[in-house]
Amino acid sequence: MSGGWAQTRLLPWSGPEGKPCYLVGDGTGYVSRMADTTESVQLGMAGELLDHATDMLGDHEVTSVQLQFLVARMAEALRDVHRIAESRGARLPACAACAACAYEGFDGDGDGDGGSDGDVPTVTGVS
Repeated sequence: MSGGWAQTRLLPWSGPEGKPCYLVGDGTGYVSRMADTTESVQLGMAGELLDHATDMLGDHEVTSVQLQFLVARMAEALRDVHRIAESRGARLPACAACAACAYEGFDGDGDGDGGSDGDVPTVTGVS
């Protein structure tokens, strides 16, 4: 991390007593790569769970116990996905134009009407 820019990252796992874990670094180290892998696995599992839920909802012989188990796993997956979204959102660079957008009535569609059609500004070039 010598000479690099350090940022704080919410990790995709909890510490002792369920408290959030954070990493301070430049995003290139071993723990960052492990967190990236963990997030990828969690997102993949959430997608598979959604597919399974769709199948179960179409099966009229599913029991209440099976649905309770499904809902419990979905709650876990949603918690994981929410944590990933918080972590990634916190690491997005601030848009200098966004502060100006609020004052100039910018709504992202170029008509300058201030958002009456519900559009929101988009940030491009952010990965």
